Amino acid sequence: MIPPFQADGNLPPGIHTATWGEVARRFGGNPRRDWLLAGLRRALDNLQSAGCRRVYLNGSLVTSKPLPDAFDACWETAGVDVSKVSPLLLDRDDLFRNRRRCQKSEFGGELIPDIFHWSNVLEFFQRDPEGRPKGIILIDLGENGYAYENN
Repeated sequence: MIPPFQADGNLPPGIHTATWGEVARRFGGNPRRDWLLAGLRRALDNLQSAGCRRVYLNGSLVTSKPLPDAFDACWETAGVDVSKVSPLLLDRDDLFRNRRRCQKSEFGGELIPDIFHWSNVLEFFQRDPEGRPKGIILIDLGENGYAYENN
Protein backbone atom coordinates (compact mmCIF):
# COMPACT_ATOMS: atom_id res chain seq x y z
CA MET A 1 0.00 0.00 0.00
CA ILE A 2 1.23 3.45 -0.89
CA PRO A 3 0.90 5.88 2.04
CA PRO A 4 -0.31 9.49 1.71
CA PHE A 5 2.15 12.19 0.76
CA GLN A 6 3.78 14.28 3.46
CA ALA A 7 3.35 18.07 3.54
CA ASP A 8 6.52 18.45 1.41
CA GLY A 9 5.01 16.33 -1.39
CA ASN A 10 7.21 13.29 -0.78
CA LEU A 11 6.23 9.86 0.46
CA PRO A 12 6.98 9.12 4.12
CA PRO A 13 10.45 7.63 4.65
CA GLY A 14 10.84 3.96 3.85
CA ILE A 15 10.46 1.48 1.04
CA HIS A 16 6.77 1.04 0.23
CA THR A 17 5.82 -2.11 -1.67
CA ALA A 18 3.12 -1.67 -4.29
CA THR A 19 1.59 -3.57 -7.17
CA TRP A 20 1.62 -2.14 -10.67
CA GLY A 21 -2.09 -1.35 -10.36
CA GLU A 22 -1.51 0.65 -7.19
CA VAL A 23 1.33 2.57 -8.85
CA ALA A 24 -0.76 3.31 -11.95
CA ARG A 25 -3.79 4.44 -9.95
CA ARG A 26 -1.81 6.56 -7.52
CA PHE A 27 0.69 8.21 -9.84
CA GLY A 28 -1.37 8.52 -13.05
CA GLY A 29 -4.18 10.91 -13.76
CA ASN A 30 -2.99 13.49 -16.26
CA PRO A 31 -1.37 13.21 -19.71
CA ARG A 32 2.18 13.79 -18.44
CA ARG A 33 1.92 11.28 -15.61
CA ASP A 34 0.19 8.72 -17.86
CA TRP A 35 2.94 9.11 -20.48
CA LEU A 36 5.63 8.48 -17.86
CA LEU A 37 3.75 5.45 -16.55
CA ALA A 38 3.38 4.02 -20.06
CA GLY A 39 7.13 4.28 -20.59
CA LEU A 40 7.83 2.77 -17.19
CA ARG A 41 5.45 -0.08 -17.98
CA ARG A 42 7.29 -0.85 -21.24
CA ALA A 43 10.58 -1.02 -19.34
CA LEU A 44 9.09 -3.17 -16.57
CA ASP A 45 7.54 -5.55 -19.10
CA ASN A 46 10.95 -6.03 -20.67
CA LEU A 47 12.68 -6.52 -17.32
CA GLN A 48 10.05 -8.95 -16.08
CA SER A 49 10.28 -11.04 -19.25
CA ALA A 50 14.03 -11.30 -18.62
CA GLY A 51 13.48 -12.55 -15.06
CA CYS A 52 13.82 -9.36 -13.03
CA ARG A 53 11.89 -9.61 -9.78
CA ARG A 54 12.13 -6.13 -8.20
CA VAL A 55 12.36 -2.52 -9.27
CA TYR A 56 12.73 0.44 -6.92
CA LEU A 57 10.94 3.57 -8.15
CA ASN A 58 11.96 7.12 -7.31
CA GLY A 59 11.88 10.58 -8.88
CA SER A 60 9.27 13.28 -9.25
CA LEU A 61 6.76 10.74 -10.60
CA VAL A 62 6.34 9.43 -7.03
CA THR A 63 5.76 12.87 -5.54
CA SER A 64 2.72 15.13 -5.48
CA LYS A 65 4.25 17.31 -8.23
CA PRO A 66 1.42 17.78 -10.76
CA LEU A 67 3.71 17.59 -13.82
CA PRO A 68 6.66 15.38 -12.89
CA ASP A 69 9.86 15.61 -14.88
CA ALA A 70 10.69 11.91 -14.94
CA PHE A 71 11.17 8.83 -12.86
CA ASP A 72 14.31 7.12 -11.63
CA ALA A 73 14.42 3.41 -11.02
CA CYS A 74 16.90 0.76 -9.99
CA TRP A 75 16.36 -2.89 -10.94
CA GLU A 76 17.69 -6.06 -9.39
CA THR A 77 19.91 -8.10 -11.69
CA ALA A 78 19.83 -11.38 -9.73
CA GLY A 79 18.34 -14.12 -11.90
CA VAL A 80 18.01 -11.88 -14.96
CA ASP A 81 18.78 -13.25 -18.43
CA VAL A 82 20.59 -10.20 -19.80
CA SER A 83 20.20 -11.46 -23.37
CA LYS A 84 16.48 -10.62 -23.01
CA VAL A 85 17.00 -7.11 -21.58
CA SER A 86 16.76 -4.09 -23.86
CA PRO A 87 20.27 -2.77 -24.54
CA LEU A 88 19.06 0.62 -23.31
CA LEU A 89 18.58 -0.86 -19.84
CA LEU A 90 22.04 -2.40 -19.61
CA ASP A 91 25.28 -0.76 -18.63
CA ARG A 92 27.28 -1.25 -21.79
CA ASP A 93 30.35 0.85 -22.51
CA ASP A 94 29.13 1.69 -26.00
CA LEU A 95 25.83 3.05 -24.66
CA PHE A 96 26.91 4.52 -21.35
CA ARG A 97 27.63 8.03 -22.58
CA ASN A 98 24.17 8.37 -24.10
CA ARG A 99 22.29 5.93 -21.90
CA ARG A 100 20.51 8.53 -19.78
CA ARG A 101 19.30 10.53 -22.78
CA CYS A 102 18.26 7.40 -24.69
CA GLN A 103 16.41 5.93 -21.72
CA LYS A 104 14.54 9.17 -21.08
CA SER A 105 13.59 9.37 -24.73
CA GLU A 106 12.39 5.77 -24.89
CA PHE A 107 10.92 5.25 -21.42
CA GLY A 108 10.51 8.69 -19.83
CA GLY A 109 13.01 8.04 -17.07
CA GLU A 110 16.23 6.37 -16.04
CA LEU A 111 16.54 2.73 -14.99
CA ILE A 112 19.87 1.55 -13.64
CA PRO A 113 20.89 -2.01 -12.85
CA ASP A 114 21.89 -2.77 -9.27
CA ILE A 115 25.54 -3.30 -10.18
CA PHE A 116 26.39 0.20 -8.95
CA HIS A 117 26.75 -0.46 -5.23
CA TRP A 118 23.14 -1.38 -4.56
CA SER A 119 22.90 -0.12 -0.98
CA ASN A 120 24.32 3.27 -2.00
CA VAL A 121 21.68 3.66 -4.73
CA LEU A 122 18.84 2.81 -2.35
CA GLU A 123 20.21 5.21 0.25
CA PHE A 124 20.54 7.94 -2.37
CA PHE A 125 17.00 7.30 -3.64
CA GLN A 126 15.64 7.78 -0.11
CA ARG A 127 16.85 11.38 0.22
CA ASP A 128 15.36 14.48 -1.37
CA PRO A 129 17.63 17.11 -2.99
CA GLU A 130 18.02 18.81 0.41
CA GLY A 131 19.10 15.52 2.03
CA ARG A 132 15.87 14.90 3.95
CA PRO A 133 14.56 11.32 4.22
CA LYS A 134 11.75 10.34 1.88
CA GLY A 135 10.03 7.22 0.65
CA ILE A 136 10.39 5.19 -2.52
CA ILE A 137 8.31 2.44 -4.12
CA LEU A 138 9.24 -1.22 -4.52
CA ILE A 139 7.41 -2.86 -7.42
CA ASP A 140 7.30 -6.65 -7.23
CA LEU A 141 7.55 -7.96 -10.79
CA GLY A 142 6.87 -11.51 -9.66
CA GLU A 143 3.49 -13.18 -9.58
CA ASN A 144 2.35 -11.12 -6.58
CA GLY A 145 0.99 -8.04 -8.21
CA TYR A 146 2.48 -7.43 -11.62
CA ALA A 147 1.92 -10.33 -13.96
CA TYR A 148 -1.74 -10.66 -13.04
CA GLU A 149 -2.63 -7.01 -12.57
CA ASN A 150 -2.52 -5.50 -16.02
CA ASN A 151 -3.79 -1.99 -15.33
